[in-house]
Amino acid sequence: MAAQEQKTVLIAISNSITSGRISTIMKEKGWICKKTSDGDETVDQYVKIKPEIVFIGLNLSTINGHVAALEIREIDPNARIIFVSSKTRLSKVQDAAYSAGAVGILTTPLTKSQLNEKWDKFFLEIPDAPGLADLDELYPEIIHKKEVEISPPPLPLLPPLSQNLPLPNIPLEKKGKRKWKRIIFTLITISSLTLIIFYTELIDLSNII
Repeated sequence: MAAQEQKTVLIAISNSITSGRISTIMKEKGWICKKTSDGDETVDQYVKIKPEIVFIGLNLSTINGHVAALEIREIDPNARIIFVSSKTRLSKVQDAAYSAGAVGILTTPLTKSQLNEKWDKFFLEIPDAPGLADLDELYPEIIHKKEVEISPPPLPLLPPLSQNLPLPNIPLEKKGKRKWKRIIFTLITISSLTLIIFYTELIDLSNII
Protein backbone atom coordinates (compact mmCIF):
# COMPACT_ATOMS: atom_id res chain seq x y z
CA MET A 1 0.00 0.00 0.00
CA ALA A 2 1.47 3.37 -0.99
CA ALA A 3 2.14 5.92 1.70
CA GLN A 4 -0.47 8.33 0.34
CA GLU A 5 -3.10 5.57 0.54
CA GLN A 6 -2.38 4.68 4.16
CA LYS A 7 -5.07 5.40 6.68
CA THR A 8 -4.49 6.64 10.19
CA VAL A 9 -5.73 5.22 13.50
CA LEU A 10 -5.62 7.05 16.83
CA ILE A 11 -5.04 4.76 19.83
CA ALA A 12 -5.98 6.48 23.10
CA ILE A 13 -5.38 3.83 25.77
CA SER A 14 -3.47 4.13 29.04
CA ASN A 15 -2.45 0.45 29.21
CA SER A 16 0.78 0.24 27.22
CA ILE A 17 0.39 -3.50 26.52
CA THR A 18 -3.09 -3.12 25.04
CA SER A 19 -2.05 0.01 23.15
CA GLY A 20 0.98 -1.78 21.73
CA ARG A 21 -1.07 -4.81 20.75
CA ILE A 22 -3.57 -2.72 18.79
CA SER A 23 -0.73 -0.80 17.18
CA THR A 24 0.92 -4.03 16.03
CA ILE A 25 -2.30 -5.40 14.53
CA MET A 26 -3.13 -2.15 12.76
CA LYS A 27 0.37 -1.78 11.34
CA GLU A 28 0.04 -5.26 9.91
CA LYS A 29 -3.05 -3.97 8.14
CA GLY A 30 -0.99 -1.12 6.72
CA TRP A 31 -2.36 1.66 8.93
CA ILE A 32 -0.40 4.55 10.45
CA CYS A 33 -0.73 4.53 14.25
CA LYS A 34 -0.72 7.49 16.61
CA LYS A 35 -0.81 6.76 20.35
CA THR A 36 -1.71 8.78 23.43
CA SER A 37 -2.93 8.19 26.98
CA ASP A 38 -4.25 11.70 27.72
CA GLY A 39 -7.85 12.72 27.17
CA ASP A 40 -7.18 16.31 26.17
CA GLU A 41 -4.41 15.22 23.83
CA THR A 42 -6.73 12.66 22.26
CA VAL A 43 -9.14 15.39 21.22
CA ASP A 44 -6.30 17.61 20.00
CA GLN A 45 -4.75 14.76 18.00
CA TYR A 46 -8.10 13.93 16.42
CA VAL A 47 -8.44 17.50 15.17
CA LYS A 48 -4.84 17.47 13.94
CA ILE A 49 -4.60 14.14 12.13
CA LYS A 50 -8.29 13.35 11.43
CA PRO A 51 -7.96 9.56 11.85
CA GLU A 52 -10.41 7.14 10.27
CA ILE A 53 -10.77 5.17 13.52
CA VAL A 54 -10.21 5.90 17.21
CA PHE A 55 -9.57 3.12 19.72
CA ILE A 56 -10.20 4.57 23.17
CA GLY A 57 -10.24 3.41 26.80
CA LEU A 58 -11.98 4.96 29.79
CA ASN A 59 -8.91 5.45 31.97
CA LEU A 60 -7.23 8.47 30.40
CA SER A 61 -5.55 11.33 32.20
CA THR A 62 -6.97 14.90 32.32
CA ILE A 63 -10.40 13.82 31.05
CA ASN A 64 -11.72 10.27 30.83
CA GLY A 65 -12.36 8.38 27.63
CA HIS A 66 -16.12 8.86 27.75
CA VAL A 67 -15.83 12.65 27.82
CA ALA A 68 -13.05 12.64 25.22
CA ALA A 69 -15.23 10.52 22.91
CA LEU A 70 -18.16 12.91 23.35
CA GLU A 71 -15.93 15.88 22.53
CA ILE A 72 -14.71 14.12 19.39
CA ARG A 73 -18.28 13.37 18.31
CA GLU A 74 -19.18 17.00 18.96
CA ILE A 75 -16.32 18.08 16.69
CA ASP A 76 -16.97 15.40 14.05
CA PRO A 77 -20.35 13.63 13.94
CA ASN A 78 -18.81 11.09 11.56
CA ALA A 79 -16.05 9.99 13.95
CA ARG A 80 -15.73 6.21 14.25
CA ILE A 81 -14.94 5.39 17.89
CA ILE A 82 -14.22 1.93 19.29
CA PHE A 83 -14.09 1.48 23.05
CA VAL A 84 -11.57 -0.96 24.54
CA SER A 85 -12.07 -2.34 28.04
CA SER A 86 -11.43 -5.21 30.39
CA LYS A 87 -14.32 -7.60 30.93
CA THR A 88 -14.71 -6.44 34.53
CA ARG A 89 -15.61 -2.92 33.35
CA LEU A 90 -17.64 -3.98 30.36
CA SER A 91 -20.96 -2.73 31.76
CA LYS A 92 -19.60 0.78 32.31
CA VAL A 93 -17.96 0.82 28.89
CA GLN A 94 -21.20 -0.28 27.23
CA ASP A 95 -22.93 2.75 28.75
CA ALA A 96 -20.14 5.06 27.56
CA ALA A 97 -20.19 3.51 24.08
CA TYR A 98 -23.94 4.03 23.78
CA SER A 99 -23.66 7.61 25.06
CA ALA A 100 -20.88 8.52 22.61
CA GLY A 101 -22.34 6.58 19.68
CA ALA A 102 -19.36 4.23 19.33
CA VAL A 103 -19.23 1.80 16.41
CA GLY A 104 -17.99 -1.07 18.55
CA ILE A 105 -16.43 -2.45 21.74
CA LEU A 106 -13.37 -4.66 22.16
CA THR A 107 -12.43 -6.48 25.36
CA THR A 108 -8.99 -7.33 26.66
CA PRO A 109 -6.90 -9.39 26.37
CA LEU A 110 -7.21 -8.28 22.77
CA THR A 111 -6.48 -10.76 19.97
CA LYS A 112 -6.08 -10.28 16.23
CA SER A 113 -8.90 -12.72 15.56
CA GLN A 114 -11.27 -10.75 17.82
CA LEU A 115 -10.51 -7.51 15.99
CA ASN A 116 -10.81 -9.12 12.56
CA GLU A 117 -14.13 -10.70 13.53
CA LYS A 118 -15.65 -7.30 14.28
CA TRP A 119 -13.73 -5.35 11.66
CA ASP A 120 -16.51 -5.00 9.09
CA LYS A 121 -19.00 -3.85 11.73
CA PHE A 122 -16.76 -0.90 12.55
CA PHE A 123 -17.52 0.57 9.13
CA LEU A 124 -21.30 0.31 9.24
CA GLU A 125 -23.58 3.28 9.92
CA ILE A 126 -22.40 5.45 12.81
CA PRO A 127 -24.93 5.54 15.68
CA ASP A 128 -26.19 8.77 17.22
CA ALA A 129 -24.50 10.07 20.37
CA PRO A 130 -27.28 10.77 22.89
CA GLY A 131 -24.74 11.85 25.51
CA LEU A 132 -23.99 15.03 23.56
CA ALA A 133 -27.27 16.56 24.73
CA ASP A 134 -26.12 16.43 28.35
CA LEU A 135 -22.41 17.05 27.81
CA ASP A 136 -22.25 20.49 29.41
CA GLU A 137 -24.60 19.60 32.25
CA LEU A 138 -22.89 16.31 33.10
CA TYR A 139 -19.29 17.52 32.93
CA PRO A 140 -19.22 21.34 33.19
CA GLU A 141 -16.09 21.45 35.33
CA ILE A 142 -14.23 19.11 32.95
CA ILE A 143 -15.35 20.47 29.61
CA HIS A 144 -14.70 24.09 30.51
CA LYS A 145 -11.69 23.63 32.72
CA LYS A 146 -9.43 25.40 30.24
CA GLU A 147 -11.69 28.46 30.27
CA VAL A 148 -11.65 28.86 34.02
CA GLU A 149 -8.66 30.42 35.66
CA ILE A 150 -8.17 29.46 39.25
CA SER A 151 -7.01 32.51 41.16
CA PRO A 152 -4.68 32.06 44.12
CA PRO A 153 -6.25 32.68 47.51
CA PRO A 154 -6.05 36.34 48.57
CA LEU A 155 -3.33 37.28 50.98
CA PRO A 156 -4.50 38.36 54.44
CA LEU A 157 -4.80 42.13 54.77
CA LEU A 158 -2.35 43.73 57.19
CA PRO A 159 -3.44 46.76 59.25
CA PRO A 160 -2.17 50.05 57.75
CA LEU A 161 0.90 51.51 59.35
CA SER A 162 0.31 54.78 61.17
CA GLN A 163 2.65 57.16 62.93
CA ASN A 164 -0.06 57.83 65.51
CA LEU A 165 -0.14 54.26 66.76
CA PRO A 166 1.13 54.15 70.36
CA LEU A 167 4.28 52.16 70.85
CA PRO A 168 4.08 49.36 73.37
CA ASN A 169 5.27 50.22 76.83
CA ILE A 170 8.54 48.41 77.32
CA PRO A 171 9.97 48.87 80.82
CA LEU A 172 13.44 50.39 80.52
CA GLU A 173 15.74 50.71 83.48
CA LYS A 174 16.93 54.29 83.81
CA LYS A 175 20.64 55.04 84.01
CA GLY A 176 20.16 57.07 87.19
CA LYS A 177 18.47 54.20 88.93
CA ARG A 178 21.29 51.85 87.98
CA LYS A 179 23.86 54.41 89.28
CA TRP A 180 22.23 54.64 92.72
CA LYS A 181 22.13 50.86 92.96
CA ARG A 182 25.89 50.71 92.42
CA ILE A 183 26.51 53.39 95.10
CA ILE A 184 24.32 51.64 97.66
CA PHE A 185 25.99 48.31 96.91
CA THR A 186 29.43 49.87 97.39
CA LEU A 187 28.50 51.43 100.77
CA ILE A 188 27.08 48.15 102.02
CA THR A 189 30.26 46.36 100.99
CA ILE A 190 32.49 48.88 102.79
CA SER A 191 30.36 48.70 105.96
CA SER A 192 30.49 44.94 105.97
CA LEU A 193 34.28 44.90 105.62
CA THR A 194 34.63 47.41 108.45
CA LEU A 195 32.56 45.29 110.82
CA ILE A 196 34.52 42.18 109.91
CA ILE A 197 37.84 43.91 110.61
CA PHE A 198 36.56 45.32 113.91
CA TYR A 199 35.34 42.02 115.28
CA THR A 200 38.25 39.95 114.05
CA GLU A 201 40.79 42.54 115.22
CA LEU A 202 42.77 42.19 112.03
CA ILE A 203 43.75 45.83 112.46
CA ASP A 204 44.56 47.44 115.83
CA LEU A 205 41.93 50.14 115.91
CA SER A 206 43.26 51.51 119.26
CA ASN A 207 46.10 53.18 117.44
CA ILE A 208 43.69 54.84 115.10
CA ILE A 209 41.28 56.19 117.71
